[in-house]
Amino acid sequence: MDAIVFYGFSALTLLAALVMVTQRSPTYSAFAFIVVLCSLSVVYGMLGSPFIAVLQIVVYAGAIMVLFLFVIMLLNVREEARSARDGWVLKGVAIALVAAFALQMASVLMRARTQFPRDFEATAARVAEVLFSLRFLYVFEATSILILAALVGAVVLAKKDL
Repeated sequence: MDAIVFYGFSALTLLAALVMVTQRSPTYSAFAFIVVLCSLSVVYGMLGSPFIAVLQIVVYAGAIMVLFLFVIMLLNVREEARSARDGWVLKGVAIALVAAFALQMASVLMRARTQFPRDFEATAARVAEVLFSLRFLYVFEATSILILAALVGAVVLAKKDL
């Protein structure tokens, strides 16, 4: 039964991700992304990491997606209109990127000699210890500056000329 739930939600994740990138409406893409994040949470829970599963829902599907939807609504983004020529160019680029990703995944899987340790438990203390250590300090700070810059940029773009 566990395998059926795991593979079912894995397939749902892939299907929702496909819907997310093929939608022309940014709002529908954001809602499909919420489905991706929630189904990933179930997958993490099935893999024995309940803390990461809850973080996936609270932080990503909750806070980050509210921010995405706020920016989409603030900018009043409409459905994108594309010409037939642009569609073929984008499909070609997408196929090339998927092929490159598949080659990279194949090389990683072929070189993988060790398995993830079974006794690893993603508790709040372990995640905080890794995230806030000096090893990831600059990455964490750079991410916060990037999010702040994106928020400021969205407000500047949405500001109407008075």
